[in-house]
Amino acid sequence: MATPSTQRKVASTAPRWLPANSQAVTVEVLTAGREDEVLAFLSARPSHTVFMMGMIRDNGLESSFNRGTFYACRDAAGQLQGVALIGHATLIEARTEAALQAFARIAQNCQRTHMIMGEMEKVETFWNYYAEGGRSPRLSCRELLFEQRWPVEVREAVRGLRRATLADLELVMPVQAEMALAESGVNPLEADPLGFRVRCARRIEQGRVWVLVENGRLVFKADVISDTAEVIYLEGIYVAAEERGKGYGLRCLSQLSRQLLARTKSVCLLVNELNKTAHSFYQKAGYKMAGLYDTIFLQH
Repeated sequence: MATPSTQRKVASTAPRWLPANSQAVTVEVLTAGREDEVLAFLSARPSHTVFMMGMIRDNGLESSFNRGTFYACRDAAGQLQGVALIGHATLIEARTEAALQAFARIAQNCQRTHMIMGEMEKVETFWNYYAEGGRSPRLSCRELLFEQRWPVEVREAVRGLRRATLADLELVMPVQAEMALAESGVNPLEADPLGFRVRCARRIEQGRVWVLVENGRLVFKADVISDTAEVIYLEGIYVAAEERGKGYGLRCLSQLSRQLLARTKSVCLLVNELNKTAHSFYQKAGYKMAGLYDTIFLQH
């Protein structure tokens, strides 16, 4: 379900960890073979690291599909203090302010960053260091993390809900592009048409896109962006405008959530903080708020 982005000044907050100058850290590029160590670190907070964990499990640490480079931050004893993906989407999991500062310095030299996303306080602290390099936000929005666990209310089944096939690609792509444009202000069909098509097709081939198609029309869509044993992250949830308010979306999402929870501990998704209609929709489907996130889209 598409949600409008909101303009927001990125605020400064007092960090809840040791000051950056109190710790000596080093940063290194993560290469193939380090996956087990990194996944063990990220699995300490699976609801907040699900995107990176899923990407590593799908692609490994080194892959063009990551659209960026994974970095590790270590303390003087060699222990991991943070892991970050820096690239098209920049994501950070850090346990110290020193790690956030170190990652921000690396990210300042990445010119292809489209967005920075993460927990509110971490993104704010990261941005305070990152912006020292002269970068400015194009658009910022605050989002609520919603999560669902068992039990899930049983609703009337939707018989047509299924995994998409490549035959559905032409129905899925324009809807996904429209949602990306509404959220970020960038239409991927114009900015990167071939790459966008490849990514949409790959997600379908992975069995990650769920659809309800009736009479050649896409009625409902949901994308499994990251799939782990601990958490599954959903995105791109869409209900056709002419079908909203009829119960299709609620029944489809509830049914999909039940199926996914049969093999994971929780299902989560992000919703724009101003989209009260979406909040109500997800709450009716059994989702509960679990955190605050900030997404910052950068200047082209």
